[in-house]
Amino acid sequence: MQKKIIVAGIGPGDKSYTTPAALEKISAAKVLVGGKRALADFANPSQETFSVTRDLDSVINFIRKKILSVDVVVMVSGDPGYYSLLDLLRKNFPPQSIEVIPSISAMQLAFAKLKLSWYDATLLSFHGRRPSDEDLKFSPQKILGLLTDAEFNSVSISKILLGLGWQKNSRLAICSRLSYSDEKIILTTLGDAMLAEPYKHCILIVSAN
Repeated sequence: MQKKIIVAGIGPGDKSYTTPAALEKISAAKVLVGGKRALADFANPSQETFSVTRDLDSVINFIRKKILSVDVVVMVSGDPGYYSLLDLLRKNFPPQSIEVIPSISAMQLAFAKLKLSWYDATLLSFHGRRPSDEDLKFSPQKILGLLTDAEFNSVSISKILLGLGWQKNSRLAICSRLSYSDEKIILTTLGDAMLAEPYKHCILIVSAN
């Protein structure tokens, strides 16, 4: 009988943000899948591990083989429901074979650090993709929460938003390395950020006022 895939969110970075439920499943796992950093932080010598790389077919094939005999715990950064491997796993395995343990995403932590509610924010990702102009364009009272990557960073995204109706004085919070000892939160504007040092792989929170 096929075993389960347990998708465990490990939070935004620092282990203190990983939920006890996720830690319990991770520590008890016989087979553990995750990124190199996650495996270095959480795996122990008794566990069989598999590192997630860009070769996602190999990850799926490994899991497909292992769950014939044992549960597989897949660690994902942040929350599994927010831009993670969960979508890929659902495309390759039936939902009844998947268990998901939610956690705190970097986006949630960014809004918490800024003491802002996020229930009415527009949450989008520039990580390996480009949101539509319709989703990004300015409207009064709009708040954007944006994931970034190396190409789409604080400079290039500021330029995009200014071209879509946002003003140079629109507020921008650049949240970098959240939860780590070198965490940095910069409060600036789109106009100033466009001319400053680019921040990559961070969270941007944009608001009109």
